[in-house]
Amino acid sequence: MTSPKGFSEVQSETFNWEEYLKESGGEPAPETCFKQASTPPENTFEPSQKIEAADPRNLTSTCVATVIGAVGPRLRLRLDGSDNSNDFWRLTDSGDIHPIGFSEKNGGLLQPPLGFRMNPSSWPSFMQKTLNGAVCAPSSCFKQEPLGPRRNEFKPSMKLEAVDRKNPMLICPATIGAINGDQVHVRFDGWKGAFDYWCKYDDRDIFPCGWCAKNGHPLQPPGQKGSGAVTKPGRGRLSDSSTQGLNPTSRNSTPSRQKSPSPAPTPTMCVYINHGCNCGPYLNQQRILQLPSQYGPGVINRVLYDILKGCMECAFTEKVVYNLIPEGHGRVVISASHGHKTYTKRVIGVETGDEFWGLLDRLFEDLGCCQNLFSTKPLNNGQQSADNRSNKSNKSNPKRRWSTESAESLRNTTHPKPVKVRRSYEAEASSTTVDPRAHRPANPADWSIDEEIDGKALLLLNSDMMMKYMGLKLGPVLKLCNLIDRLRQRAR
Repeated sequence: MTSPKGFSEVQSETFNWEEYLKESGGEPAPETCFKQASTPPENTFEPSQKIEAADPRNLTSTCVATVIGAVGPRLRLRLDGSDNSNDFWRLTDSGDIHPIGFSEKNGGLLQPPLGFRMNPSSWPSFMQKTLNGAVCAPSSCFKQEPLGPRRNEFKPSMKLEAVDRKNPMLICPATIGAINGDQVHVRFDGWKGAFDYWCKYDDRDIFPCGWCAKNGHPLQPPGQKGSGAVTKPGRGRLSDSSTQGLNPTSRNSTPSRQKSPSPAPTPTMCVYINHGCNCGPYLNQQRILQLPSQYGPGVINRVLYDILKGCMECAFTEKVVYNLIPEGHGRVVISASHGHKTYTKRVIGVETGDEFWGLLDRLFEDLGCCQNLFSTKPLNNGQQSADNRSNKSNKSNPKRRWSTESAESLRNTTHPKPVKVRRSYEAEASSTTVDPRAHRPANPADWSIDEEIDGKALLLLNSDMMMKYMGLKLGPVLKLCNLIDRLRQRAR
């Protein structure tokens, strides 16, 4: 096998799918299950070339990225203005990489990456220096993204090849462990569950058996531990020279995996959906009514996934709610579709009840929905009940939230904006306080200093102004821009 372009040789043992399937008794998933090209796409990218790519940690932003290297048809990319700890991988026929100039041609704007290491106001000058004299990848390097299957055709126990997301340079033999709607559970053969993940059935990180051999990409042999493993000796190792230029987490991946302890049992959770609660500006009340009466009892991460998926299914715009869900390194993986693209991210980890409700509190705060839309108890006769979550941090930090009581008060007024209430975690039940600005004119352009805001000035704000003159970070700016866009639509 020839060395992958831009890297030292990757050492791995010869792996034979035919022999392995005979030993394991597995069935390979048909190629029609995958969103992958039947003919391997040619990789003509070169290291140091510049391209445009979606920021994997903030998929609403398109950034300038540099090609660091390639393995088969896969590219290792680094966002300009970021460091190597955030490097990521994309296929040459990925739908979220483009030639330099693509965003400008399509009315978009290049953004600094999340965690930009300089002052946001320096972004224009940084971009000018970055692209001045840079070698840009020609448009011929970019391949058309393949069409995906129309529905999930996977079945449990099917075999496949999958990217190890904790060591994303590696692709390993795997098995479909379970199916849940359009989601599949990927289990790595011979390794404990700490490396498993859920993903959408048309995710670009999963491949049919034989894809690596067909595309000139190393395939790591299965491990020796875990249920259902075939005890083939060893797992592929990276030589010291092969780790040059790679993310440090790829080093010595074999020892760290073999010493990984089994994860501690997680608690079960049961969450009730109180359909009469106000669901805020982002969720559709009619769709909320179609949700089940409860999620669980079940494993905490299973229930969390069901809640997040339910919220996105009830969203007016799925990607908006997806962007509000806190990203991290937990076990729950969620996906959202926008246009012809599918976005996927891992949610922050939750292992305890406090962490579970802390994440939901943060999400529901951003969604502006009632504190009891999801709760540990069903509401009695539609009345708000005291919340018995043992979240000590919230007791000292009361949050503003839409309430069931405020929803009731809306029935007595023609104004469309919900009335906010402050929740006290030390009280048995929250009290309602009317927002004195609740009677603003319906058209945001007519808001004045009498409503404590200049509507015309608000509608003129853009991301550059907020970062440069208000000193705001990119995350809050994106949320504000989304809200201002909604107000502009009301003002038309």
